Amino acid sequence: MAEGINNIIASLERQKDSIEKALTALKEMDGATAAPRRGRPRGTGAVPVAKQTRRGRISPEGRKRLAEAMRRRWAVKRAAATTRKTTKKKAA
Repeated sequence: MAEGINNIIASLERQKDSIEKALTALKEMDGATAAPRRGRPRGTGAVPVAKQTRRGRISPEGRKRLAEAMRRRWAVKRAAATTRKTTKKKAA
């Protein structure tokens, strides 16, 4: 049984090596470095595309929805504050 597992491991190692060689060749063709880099590229100041498209932008419709929601929120708070004040005055 151990021999079967060793054969499987050896086969997977060969597949891993061939995949790594293929990735290295593709990266060299693309002009990228063969070694993988972690984190943000140095010196370019590049921001990932997903963050660039979503950063600090809101549509006019979204802004209107937010403004209306805030108006409703503050109206409820104002109404609650005025009812508390009138209730306290009547109790005193």
